[in-house]
Amino acid sequence: MESIAWLVAKLDSFLWGLPLIIVLLGTHVFLTIRLRFPQRYIWKGIKLSLAKDQDSEGDVSQFGALTTALAATIGTGNIVGVATAIALGGPGAVFWLWLTGVFGIATKYSEALLAVKYRIKTSNGTMAGGPMYVLEIGMQRRGLGMAFALFTAVAAFGIGCMVQSNAISTLAYDTLNLPHWITGLVLSILTAVVILGGIKSIAAVCGRLVPLMAFFYVLGCIIILIMHYETIPASLLLIVKSAFTGHAAVGGFAGAGMMMALRFGVARGLFSNESGLGSAPIVAAAAQTRNPVRQALVSSTGTFWDTVVVCLITGLVIINSGDWQGGANGAILTRSAFSHIPYVGPIILTVGLLTFVFSTILGWSYYGEKSIEYLRGAKAVLPYRVMWCFAVFLGSMFSLQFVWDFADLANGLMALPNILALLFLSGVLVAETRKYLWEDEEV
Repeated sequence: MESIAWLVAKLDSFLWGLPLIIVLLGTHVFLTIRLRFPQRYIWKGIKLSLAKDQDSEGDVSQFGALTTALAATIGTGNIVGVATAIALGGPGAVFWLWLTGVFGIATKYSEALLAVKYRIKTSNGTMAGGPMYVLEIGMQRRGLGMAFALFTAVAAFGIGCMVQSNAISTLAYDTLNLPHWITGLVLSILTAVVILGGIKSIAAVCGRLVPLMAFFYVLGCIIILIMHYETIPASLLLIVKSAFTGHAAVGGFAGAGMMMALRFGVARGLFSNESGLGSAPIVAAAAQTRNPVRQALVSSTGTFWDTVVVCLITGLVIINSGDWQGGANGAILTRSAFSHIPYVGPIILTVGLLTFVFSTILGWSYYGEKSIEYLRGAKAVLPYRVMWCFAVFLGSMFSLQFVWDFADLANGLMALPNILALLFLSGVLVAETRKYLWEDEEV
């Protein structure tokens, strides 16, 4: 196991070097400019997310598709991921994480647009779409589509499964002294109950769970910031300054240069909002929407809520608390920051992380099963679901670093064919956006 962990860490470090970071940020910036800054339509997207397109083809509402995607993205990336980025890259990592989210809005918009445009209706009457279909139909490259589906089916076990159960089992053990295997077993059973009902069951649960969990978590963060409001300006200045200069060792913090802040900020930003991965478009393709741009605008708000808002406020809470200097990492660091709210702080975090984890496991189970369905047909879905529930249990007992390295590696492999499709089909993106948005402001 130690040899496997070492190999995964080495591959992860190589893949997430400067070239991939440049490719990801470059794609975000390129699409932002090519599509005339679609970030300016974020409020239109928020308004559309609350509207209904019931007469259009699709399996779930636009809001259902959005909350399922948010369920998959708002999770440990917002809590443990931000804390890990700060612990390894210093305060400056928060800046790069946030910037990745701002520019990532354009990429999330583009992914969803292509997913809806090239989606198909399966033999059982449900919608299927995502980068694998974009690669096969839009680019005429089925081999790349199969590669993406394979990477996604495997990556789901990392980013959407093992990382999630690992985070909550670690926190439950530290807070309640609850054995890891008990937490894993409970999560496995709850997961099985929901995912056996398919996308409509998943969307129904996520539609109720996501708004509630996000509200209480953000409320807890705001309370902590209000309690220490006088140091917020200094914390913001530290985040921006450290992003370009790095940060020297202080307290229990080992110190990190600018490249470390950039690497871990971008990596955790991608892990958090998944812009560029191509995962969220899989569920966007199932939405009831009259045209591709309409759902693209709705999907782009997911990155806004996830990273631009939730991740930023989490990072500010951790930096402003000063606890990042103590050498703690992951969920323990976030728990230390939340302990500034007497008595109820750790409870808010534990309940928030539990709901985040559960919803992420549900959302990513759909991504994984649609990918395996693309590769092996509908007969492979049930065995995949069984394996998924078993992986939830196993993830609760793996070491944190191994799980994060595995997730990072799988994410990078997913991103490569997806980014290729986005760049190759950028002309299609412009044409669809011109037709439904630039020439028709009502979409």
